[in-house]
Amino acid sequence: MRSDPDLDLAFAALGDPVRRALVTRLARGEATVGELGEPFDLTPQAISHHVGVLRRCGLVEQRREGTRRPCRLRVDQLTRLGSWIDEQRRAWDDRLDALETHLSDPEAIR
Repeated sequence: MRSDPDLDLAFAALGDPVRRALVTRLARGEATVGELGEPFDLTPQAISHHVGVLRRCGLVEQRREGTRRPCRLRVDQLTRLGSWIDEQRRAWDDRLDALETHLSDPEAIR
């Protein structure tokens, strides 16, 4: 089974609750690192580190706007993650349907 390094990095990044919260916040719109850090009891450096992890895995991008550096979510990367999850869900639904069919067949039980 081949692994997709981009998906691996993104899922690893989302394994941290702070990074998931940052992604949730960015789903509402752009924000600077300072704005992203407001609800957390973390240093600005710690928030910058989390944003850096999200940038390196492609979930967040950051641009310069004068002295501001707003971050925004890369929806295309989230769509890739969602597509992978949907594929897994379909595969398991198919397996469970086949098991249910097998178990409901009186001939299969004997």
